Amino acid sequence: MTTKLGAILPDLSPLRSSREFRLLWVQGLVTNFGSFMAMIALPLQIKDLTESPLAVGAMGAVELVPLVIFGLYGGALADAVDRRKVILLTEAGLGVLAAVLLVNSLLPQPLLWPLYVVAAGVSALAGLQRPALDSLMARIVPHAQLTAAAALNAVRWQLGAIAGPSLAGLVVAYAGHGTAYGVTILGFAVSVLLCLRLSPAPAAHDAQAPSLRGIVEGARYAWSRPVLLGTYAIDMAAMFFAFPNTIFPFLADDLDAEWALGLMYAAGSVGSVALSLTSGWTSRVRRHGLFVVFGAAGWGLAITAAGWFSNIWVVLVCLGLAGAGDMLSGLGRSTIWNQTIPEELRGRLAGIEVLSYSVGPQLGQIRAGVMAGWTGTRPAVWSGGLACVASVGLLAAVLPRLVTYDSETDEDALRRRAQKEAATATTTA
Repeated sequence: MTTKLGAILPDLSPLRSSREFRLLWVQGLVTNFGSFMAMIALPLQIKDLTESPLAVGAMGAVELVPLVIFGLYGGALADAVDRRKVILLTEAGLGVLAAVLLVNSLLPQPLLWPLYVVAAGVSALAGLQRPALDSLMARIVPHAQLTAAAALNAVRWQLGAIAGPSLAGLVVAYAGHGTAYGVTILGFAVSVLLCLRLSPAPAAHDAQAPSLRGIVEGARYAWSRPVLLGTYAIDMAAMFFAFPNTIFPFLADDLDAEWALGLMYAAGSVGSVALSLTSGWTSRVRRHGLFVVFGAAGWGLAITAAGWFSNIWVVLVCLGLAGAGDMLSGLGRSTIWNQTIPEELRGRLAGIEVLSYSVGPQLGQIRAGVMAGWTGTRPAVWSGGLACVASVGLLAAVLPRLVTYDSETDEDALRRRAQKEAATATTTA
């Protein structure tokens, strides 16, 4: 029984083997909780001020351009400077923006435009930070433990995604938006203290300064790898067509279940955590491209069902299943990225990765808001889910190398493993 249970439970080896991973895991857990409080409070405040699904969906529009620009630049920056400094400074900046939200919420008549300005600023700082954070994983975690690290990071992220939204609805309802923003500030303060304990993560001595040429070099590498292209394209398509989170307040109204709004935001994370907590088997899988395809298709089917059914409990179950599918796809993407991308391009490719899993949701917010205004909330949800399934099937057919990816035979994966082993041997010597 113990052996069978161990085969299912998450592999904790990255937490045991890497001090840096332990620090980042705890730091991420703290900051994610506060961030999700603000992530829910912000669209709720826009809804309260405007009562417009289009105004809420416009958050995606104001976040998109900063994310693209600073995500690409952040990737080049991560290859050129100490990644620890990038993480530390951006965490501090995010805390300052949370303070702006708090001050605005305390005004007798809170203003609408600062909410969009802060949303754009958060997007810019996240674009700068995520490449440094993501590219650090392949350096601090042993090659054989990368899938396990991805699963543990997902557990950390989803714990915040469950607790943050679940409590945010209650906090906003009973204590106001300002309290939610105050919790966010506290989370970033603790996060900064933890980041100060991280060891320096300097760039290679021959690293290039951040430049457009360096960004183009990373893009060319990604374009030349069909497996990488497949992970980017499928994730962007899935999120563009089937990311209805921004219109959840209106879906809750349609279902006469305003009380369940926080649960709707948290349901996907519950599904993701359920899969992550039973992810021990994923460390033994070699065909990670199948994770990407089947996970994204499952996400689309579940979102379709969530938009079709009118019973709130069935909708919550569907959203949970969607989260499990997204988690499976995310494990596949993260493992392929960390297994195949060379260290000297890790930051720049992480910048492209940020765009692949962030631009899709931002565009998806716009699509969902516009469609909800035209067709109604529920049709906007289920039609997007169907389009997601169709697009995933088409992309899998066009990019068969992703479906056949095998970590034991892929040339890039074998090259990256040899590179990591050589670096480890040099450090040990």
